[in-house]
Amino acid sequence: MKNYKNTVPSLSRRGFLQTSVLAGGGMLIGFNLFTACKNNVTPPVDLSQLDYNNFNAFIKISNEGKVTIFSPNPEIGQGVKTSMPMLIAEELDVAWKDVYVKQGVLDSENYTRQVAGGSQSLRKSWEPLRQTGATARQMLINAAAARWGVAASECSTEAGVVFHSSGKKLGYGALVNEAALLEVPENVQLKEPKNFRIIGQEIGNVDIDKIVTGKPLFGLDYKSPGMQYAVVLRPPAFGQALVSFDASDAEQVNGVNQVIQFGNKIAVLGNTTWAVIKGKKALKAIWKEETVLEDSAFHHKTLFGLLNGKKFKTIRKDGDVATAFKQADKILERTYESPFLPHNCMEPMNFYANVTDEKVHLVGPIQTPEGTAKKVAKLLNREVKDIHLEMTRMGGGFGRRLYGDFVLEAAEVSNLTKKPVKIVFTREDDMTAGTYRPSTKYQIAASIKDGEINGYHLKEAAVGGNMSSTISNFFPAGAIENYQVDVANYRGNITTGAWRAPYTNFLAFAEQSFFDELAMTLKKDRIQMHLDLLEKVKGTTDKSIQYSPERFQAVIRMAVEKSNWGKKVKGVYQGFSAYYSHNTHVAEVAEVVLKDGIPQVTKVTCAVDCGVLVNPLGAENQVVGGVIDGIGHAMYGELSFKNGKPQSQNFDKYRLIRMGETPRVDVHFIQNNIAPTGLGEPTLPPAGGAVANAIFAATGSRMTRQPFIKNLGADKIIG
Repeated sequence: MKNYKNTVPSLSRRGFLQTSVLAGGGMLIGFNLFTACKNNVTPPVDLSQLDYNNFNAFIKISNEGKVTIFSPNPEIGQGVKTSMPMLIAEELDVAWKDVYVKQGVLDSENYTRQVAGGSQSLRKSWEPLRQTGATARQMLINAAAARWGVAASECSTEAGVVFHSSGKKLGYGALVNEAALLEVPENVQLKEPKNFRIIGQEIGNVDIDKIVTGKPLFGLDYKSPGMQYAVVLRPPAFGQALVSFDASDAEQVNGVNQVIQFGNKIAVLGNTTWAVIKGKKALKAIWKEETVLEDSAFHHKTLFGLLNGKKFKTIRKDGDVATAFKQADKILERTYESPFLPHNCMEPMNFYANVTDEKVHLVGPIQTPEGTAKKVAKLLNREVKDIHLEMTRMGGGFGRRLYGDFVLEAAEVSNLTKKPVKIVFTREDDMTAGTYRPSTKYQIAASIKDGEINGYHLKEAAVGGNMSSTISNFFPAGAIENYQVDVANYRGNITTGAWRAPYTNFLAFAEQSFFDELAMTLKKDRIQMHLDLLEKVKGTTDKSIQYSPERFQAVIRMAVEKSNWGKKVKGVYQGFSAYYSHNTHVAEVAEVVLKDGIPQVTKVTCAVDCGVLVNPLGAENQVVGGVIDGIGHAMYGELSFKNGKPQSQNFDKYRLIRMGETPRVDVHFIQNNIAPTGLGEPTLPPAGGAVANAIFAATGSRMTRQPFIKNLGADKIIG
């Protein structure tokens, strides 16, 4: 456990801070979230030489005592625009009501991880942001002590005011100009958790008023003078290329101003989205087949061929699985299957670009601003310093906005037309030109000797990518002496990539379904079997093991207790699942009832250990959202292909969970003072397994493939 009383290393030497007096009064404090500022950045900052819009890496304290915190990371609904500033405000010791949060822009000079992905934003910023606030607070104390002629140790702070033991007090606003001239202190103390006033409080989303009143926040809201809307006609099937096109009808559509080809695509530009969408529909294009047009039947056959073949890469091997299986009294083996999934963000892909000789101005929703800016610079043969990228709030990301293909399109079209351009995807574009969750199959086998598990072999075959070696270090690694993970891959022409909780989103269901069946085969209590396996990991010297067996056992026991596991209620069937991912331990119990013979998920109890809860309100929202997302896609989600074409192009054919199908989710957190871990993704993976095991308890039918409706032979599952 961390000792929060420890002083931190010299911030001036590490380059965490820059201070300067604002021309209009006040103090501007710069910070680097994850590593020191670049060596060539030295205080004081000459503000007259800087564009104020670039101050995403600074805190501003005005003479009135108001604090502006520039939030640097992309906001995709995970709540970092609220929670990250809370860390600074806590250690700065200001009242939250006096804090104004503003979204920062891309600034690679001061940040090394302006990324929304992997549930890492809060985890990576936990100490640096608190150090920033604590250092600013100490400088304000030092300024007050100097004015009063007293020792700084005699002063304290609360809600933006410095107090002296004699009764004197000064607000931060009255001290900022003097504080900005002082030397940055080398050692500061961070608060002990028991003294937190903001961290741990339920703080409302800083954008909530704008969200509910429809104020401009999202990429689709952004406009600029002279801007042209653009939609793009892309190849209708993966593996096709453009031969020729006729734009004469499209150009006659009122509001369409221009049609251009770029690469293998055609862009229609105009005054409104309605005009350009109509123009796109009027295009006549001829396509040719460049590669084989793949379909789902081909993928199915190919993946089974990989599973049954020998072209595997072993990413973890403990002991001797082959010998364990030869010596086994019994072997249990199952195969689990999942389809491709689109991301289906509520806000379709979009981005603004204005390419001029002076700079490339980009605005929109992107999870990877720095990496995308570099790609744009390469595409346009420009310097990265020429790229100015502003981030908007995103209407969902789930991994799709890690990939900046739509940003590159906007930049290229703007560069070709010499106009400011806003690329907008329709829902059909979003689903047919996506970067999908890979279609994957898992074959899991366990060997049993003398009533115990003595071997475990996990094989993965996937289209477009495989799990990382890191994931192979999750449970049950370390708990079974003979343990092996093999992966095989088919790289076709369907674009695949990260989808919320990559790979574990399906692997957790497969493994937890398998463990449920394994417990029955061994005639063991499934909860106790998990606890016993985790007991074997305690005291391990294997540093590759990612999870904590003690923390894992704690969430299991909490989920069991809070769900009244095993206390039978007539007509209610329970399923258990536990999984570790993104540095967070989660256990879930799902409850199912049968309505006209169809499983209905009525409740999920979720226990989570994610360390310190910075914002419990936001944390609960993430947990509930992850659970419901996991259930919905496990039950209904599927995208199939025929001759290279996605067969679902809108929500009339692609099934999402509906409001009336969402269960009650009871959320329980383990309380501790351990630094925060991920929360945007970890509750999704175990949800499918909990529901699958509950469905088995209710129907006797094992779920071996997603979506579950195919296992049950039903076209409808009520949730």
